[in-house]
Amino acid sequence: MRILVTGGAGFIGSHVADRMVALGHQVAVFDDLSTGNRQYVPAEARFYHADLADPVAVEACVAEFRPEIVCHHAAQIDVRHSVSDPRRDATVNILGSLALLESCARHGARKLVYASTGGAIYGSKHTVEHYLYIWKLLHGLDYTVLRYPNVYGPRQNPHGEAGVNAIFIGLMLEGRRPRIFGNGEAVRDYLYVDDVVEGNRLALERGSGAIVNLGTGVGVSVNDIFRELKKLLAFRGEPIMEAARPGEIQRIYLDATRAREVLGWEPRVPFPEGLRRTVEWFRSRRG
Repeated sequence: MRILVTGGAGFIGSHVADRMVALGHQVAVFDDLSTGNRQYVPAEARFYHADLADPVAVEACVAEFRPEIVCHHAAQIDVRHSVSDPRRDATVNILGSLALLESCARHGARKLVYASTGGAIYGSKHTVEHYLYIWKLLHGLDYTVLRYPNVYGPRQNPHGEAGVNAIFIGLMLEGRRPRIFGNGEAVRDYLYVDDVVEGNRLALERGSGAIVNLGTGVGVSVNDIFRELKKLLAFRGEPIMEAARPGEIQRIYLDATRAREVLGWEPRVPFPEGLRRTVEWFRSRRG
């Protein structure tokens, strides 16, 4: 099939693009490289260097490539920016996605697989889910919404505001002490990126009109992560404990029952194994 991966130079999107190429599909990547890396785009994929917030660029890409399926990962993902500059957040995530939906309807795309947020879903990501429902009714564009938990693995940015695993690994490899806010017992659902990619693969043909959580259903605390990495990296220091950040949610882990029912999806990479693979990748990047 002809598959367009928006955000396909980023952490998750590039892994999705890699898998689609490996499966023999014709792949195009659309990314503005604001957080992505051109080196992560598969050599076999066509690359469109453009901004989702530019409807002319979106239209040009879809009109030229004419994808059958779009795996939509391009987004403004920094929560701090969404609070400090909500207009820009909405321009990218809502209006950009609307431009993509319009182009998909004009040029015969069959389905859109949408990367959404699980557990703490709100704001622009949630808004687009409603548009997908309406677009299916009005224009026949099928969709599957995949709500992600805390995804981790190779290529995650160790300098970003999200991704505690990558941040901790980056600091500890440099012999620096990571910061833990609060008592470290806040838990999240951490899913290895290969399992997310598998969800995208299954959604190519399954899950029509469905919204599903991808997750393990198991909470892992920040303290758990530090202890596991301390062993893997033979790190001798202790974390810097700081005051809890206001508004921090203490417990999120996702029920993936519906993903099992409609996609046949199961998480396969246990957290300790995924963390080991991630550490190996970061070590290899240090040369």
